[in-house]
Amino acid sequence: MATFRHFRNGMTHAWDTIAEGWRHLSRRAASAITRFIPHRSRDEGVSGDNQQLTARSTGWGVLAAEVFDDDSQVVVRLEVPGMERDDFDLEVIDNLLIVRGEKRVSQQHREGSFHVLECAYGRFERTIPLPAEVDAGKASARYRRGVLQIELPKTAAQRRRHVDVTAG
Repeated sequence: MATFRHFRNGMTHAWDTIAEGWRHLSRRAASAITRFIPHRSRDEGVSGDNQQLTARSTGWGVLAAEVFDDDSQVVVRLEVPGMERDDFDLEVIDNLLIVRGEKRVSQQHREGSFHVLECAYGRFERTIPLPAEVDAGKASARYRRGVLQIELPKTAAQRRRHVDVTAG
């Protein structure tokens, strides 16, 4: 009987560890998971094969982001490979950065079919909370090697200032 109790306790511990790991993963990835909505490929004259591929590849995808806050600015880096810089629309509303875009399908192989399709295509919108009030009028963005980097200067009231301590 003791062996069964040890086995049960071991299984309970293993299950609790898996469940905690899943909760941790879902908390960390919750804001990175983004809904991709199909674009209107029929209106753009896209071939039937690409329409079918686009329909199969819409759904949820991960747009991983980093938000860095220093003394004078907030920097947001977003991984969005396979796009062009003109595919993005950026907007700051209150303390939120809204990144919109469209990842278009580009089928390079004319023969054969896909067996694994993990890339997401279509229109997306990702809202990223900003840790400080920023001056959106002075923001800048660049896109290089699949990474979109947005630099948002803080407002004067939000900038941190170093205070020197003197002997006295």
